[in-house]
Amino acid sequence: MTAAAAPPILELRGLVKRFGASEVLSGIDLAVAEREVVAIIGASGSGKSTLLRCINLLEQPSAGEIMFDGAVVDYRRGRGTELRRLRTRIGMVFQSYNLWPHKTVLGNVIEAPIHVKGVARAAAVARAEHLLGRIGLAEKCHEYPARLSGGQQQRVAIVRALAMEPKVMLFDEVTSALDPELVGEVLDLMAALAADGMTMLLVTHEIAFARDVSSRTIFIDQGRIAEQGPSAEVLRRPAEERTRQFLRRVLHARHDPVATG
Repeated sequence: MTAAAAPPILELRGLVKRFGASEVLSGIDLAVAEREVVAIIGASGSGKSTLLRCINLLEQPSAGEIMFDGAVVDYRRGRGTELRRLRTRIGMVFQSYNLWPHKTVLGNVIEAPIHVKGVARAAAVARAEHLLGRIGLAEKCHEYPARLSGGQQQRVAIVRALAMEPKVMLFDEVTSALDPELVGEVLDLMAALAADGMTMLLVTHEIAFARDVSSRTIFIDQGRIAEQGPSAEVLRRPAEERTRQFLRRVLHARHDPVATG
């Protein structure tokens, strides 16, 4: 007998999100395995960012079910409790860095572990220094965000999320606000996290990066999953014409070398 497959760490069943009369997500079904890296692509306004925000309960779903780490997320009742539980276990990084300008790099990284998880200050500082050292920013511990480049600030934002020791990381177009020459240092950090086995969902227009780093790609169109599969297949030989149209437009705009059939 073969061993049963491990249950997904994250599963969405029929997830719907409405804003008034507008349905932004229309019955999303998605299962993510531990250590899997899933790229989410699609046109602006297709629902990609809303999907991540629903997973992290920054937006409350209108219908459907979220399963995380073997338990149903009760987002309808006791949302405060569910919110605290999820925020300590699902990290999220946004387009804007959202660093506290009045706190140093170190202060930004240790704030949540101390005040949300109750980690002792010495332990929080030690982990922060270790993480910052890994990304080459140990010497910036006592600098304020205004003295960092955009790429450095985004890497600190990622480290701030990692300091909570999450089981899943969500990335919402984290390079879109960066100057082109700064994009690489952030993508390198994300690739290292993937290599370390971090479970990740990333909304991105960096198609070559998605192809090389993610195991699966999902194309969302008008709030629905229009196509999904192994990244090498979806991003090189998409089955759906709508996916092909999207990729041609994105790759042409970015002069990306990824070829699509």
